Amino acid sequence: MKKLMAAVFFLISILTLSACNSSSETASKDKGNSETIKIAGIFSSSGGAAPLGEPGLETLKMVVENQNKEGGINGKKIELITYDDKSDQNEAVLAMKKAITQDKVSVVIGGTISGNALAMLPLAEQNKVPFIATSSSYQIYQKEDGSSREWIFKMPPNDSHAVEKDLQYLKSKGIKKVAWLNVSNSFGTGAHTEFKKMASKYGVEAVIEDEFEVTVKDAKPMLTRVKKENPEAIIVWGTVQESSVVIKNIHELGFYLPVIGSHAIGSEQLIKLAGDATNDVVFPSGKLIVAGQLEDKDPQKEVLLKYKKMYEDKYSKGVSLFGAHPWDAFYMLKEAVEKKGANPKDIRDYLENNLGEFIGLNGIFEITPKNHNGLTTDNALVMVRIKDGKWIAEE
Repeated sequence: MKKLMAAVFFLISILTLSACNSSSETASKDKGNSETIKIAGIFSSSGGAAPLGEPGLETLKMVVENQNKEGGINGKKIELITYDDKSDQNEAVLAMKKAITQDKVSVVIGGTISGNALAMLPLAEQNKVPFIATSSSYQIYQKEDGSSREWIFKMPPNDSHAVEKDLQYLKSKGIKKVAWLNVSNSFGTGAHTEFKKMASKYGVEAVIEDEFEVTVKDAKPMLTRVKKENPEAIIVWGTVQESSVVIKNIHELGFYLPVIGSHAIGSEQLIKLAGDATNDVVFPSGKLIVAGQLEDKDPQKEVLLKYKKMYEDKYSKGVSLFGAHPWDAFYMLKEAVEKKGANPKDIRDYLENNLGEFIGLNGIFEITPKNHNGLTTDNALVMVRIKDGKWIAEE
């Protein structure tokens, strides 16, 4: 009797497992066969990262609305489900879980800041849903062994690209001794690691290295320590909100030396927050904010100006680099769905293997199985100077 009961239990287990697998496979196929194409947008549209997240969310809403007016993709309307993660990792994870398990989306676009994206990505991997990230840490798409995460793609340049661009600039100006100051989160510490790897290659040495909180209100004690070390320039590595405080404090303390920023400050919000203190701040940037200054032969110029006009006409404000990331993500997704349909695996496979050269706002992408970012220092970034509240291309 015991053997019979064991056999019955084993048979039930096999049937149950088979049913679960069948149900999972059917759910995946249904994503590609439903009447609409469901995508999720998860952005930090409130909280400390709101200056970055808001233009990203606005851009994604705009392009989806326009595409639906044109009939959707392959005749199917796009259903965009959006979440505000409130600049909080826990909220980002909850939003990701709901988007994947309850809303049954085919793809997720977002993750405004690196810490949030890093917290979100395990759910995408576990559930086999493409996650097209809009934040910069290379760790988002790259494993420790250097290979790419199967279900993760990333639109902005890597921290390493931006750090290298700053170092190239410093070398061109003959600046050798700098103060390195970074925000104390994954965005800042990741870049600090890249700086330490590459600085000597460009003849640059940090005479002081320090960090500031995301919530910094007064950086003057830190900057007083910096002043004692007599650097030739100060690198401030943070996003808009916290960088504006440090840059303003540098100005208030009367530091008359070059200030070099990260690639995460290309927003008019920085100028609103720090005012005249931003004058002559130089930073690596995508070409979007200086699109009108590019040569006509630049392959990105047409798409950059198209987005600039579309966004400014709709929202009556200037473009931000953080709107560029979901734009590129959406139009890559659009191409994948047009060619292969809305099944998550088919989208993933197309992005990895068939996208080829893609001219986007962030640069000229060449995504491969080994590189789910596909940008380089030279094809993605230019140095930009802030002069009297305007963006001026240095190159």
